[in-house]
Amino acid sequence: MPTLSDRLKSLGVKIGIEDIPAPQPNQTYPVEEVAAGRLLEVGNSVTYLIEEDFPSTYVHGQVGLKIASQLHTIAEWAGNPDISQQDPESFVFLDTETSGLAGGTGTFAFLVGVGRYIKDGFHLAQFFMRDPFEEPALLLALEEFLAPCRTIVSFNGKAFDVPLLDTRYTLQGWKSPFKGIAHVDLLHLARRLWRDRLPSRTLGNIEVQILRASRTDEEIPGWMIPQLYFDYLRAGDARPLKRVFYHNAMDVVSLAALLNHTSALLEDPFNRHSGEFIDLAAVARLLEDLGHADRACELYEACLQAELPEDVFSDTLFRLASLHKHRGNYPAALPLWQQATGHRKLSAHEELAKYYEHHALDLKEALRWTLEALDFIETADIPSPENIYWKREFQHRMQRLQRKISAQAE
Repeated sequence: MPTLSDRLKSLGVKIGIEDIPAPQPNQTYPVEEVAAGRLLEVGNSVTYLIEEDFPSTYVHGQVGLKIASQLHTIAEWAGNPDISQQDPESFVFLDTETSGLAGGTGTFAFLVGVGRYIKDGFHLAQFFMRDPFEEPALLLALEEFLAPCRTIVSFNGKAFDVPLLDTRYTLQGWKSPFKGIAHVDLLHLARRLWRDRLPSRTLGNIEVQILRASRTDEEIPGWMIPQLYFDYLRAGDARPLKRVFYHNAMDVVSLAALLNHTSALLEDPFNRHSGEFIDLAAVARLLEDLGHADRACELYEACLQAELPEDVFSDTLFRLASLHKHRGNYPAALPLWQQATGHRKLSAHEELAKYYEHHALDLKEALRWTLEALDFIETADIPSPENIYWKREFQHRMQRLQRKISAQAE
């Protein structure tokens, strides 16, 4: 009978566990006694399948799972307009639990959680590998689940989950079912939307701070999960894995809730920001980057009437002024730049100096803003690289303006 070492080596794992003793009969607690599920026969092997349905009325924290808004902005951000035209039931939410957190050929997914919308709610399926030799069945079962899928939704899945699974299919000599499927990775969107509000943009923190959801005592830190699986393989005791199944299930459910919340925020930001104008400013920046200047201006103007952290407030002033500048509306841009100079925004000093030099042709006013910037640089606590850059820029501008003014006086 193959040893544990043999089974792991079949997956490419090199962890030096040849001397692990075989589990004693009185130590074993099979997964069937820990998590309700069923053995799923696929090909010449089996995998363990755990399923759960969530009704359409289910709320995760303060957010339902079913998409209640259009996905136009998310589709545009993801670079795939077709996403907004797809039936939500063709979306699959994906999260894996793996034998290691660093990836690589020797890392495998022993638990794959996937969820999809169904007519009356949300269906969760978890494919579990009781033994490394069951990997072919897990991969085939996952492929069958993905068959109607047109879009994957994940959290860091583009960089971790999907490449890892692609590798496992390749090692079996099979084509990956993920090829050609659109992918919305909410990690990158979360970083864009909440970088100024949340110090940590992990899924767990977003779940608490944004979705207002909390997990039970069954939750377990992700970094502990690989060791628990190897302990299970060593001793045959699946009881600690109950917390892993819970963790994985909640990750998948959170993905659905997060997509719902994010799509609503992006499509209707005025009514969905929940009083967090810092979120409104983040949406405005994203819309500006996507080329929706009118919508961005409207949001920026609303943000300037609210309380914001100083750095976000000055950035919002500058961004709104820049949009007016690009439209040639300098009368609207000037007071915003002037206001931004009072909030440590040296780029606003630069814009004012450029305006008065090249558009208003008022060299003395341009020099005044340049000298004010240099005074600020000398007294403010500005990081060294930035200090050096701005000092060089404004000194060069000052010298050029002084030469021009002298030439005019001759």
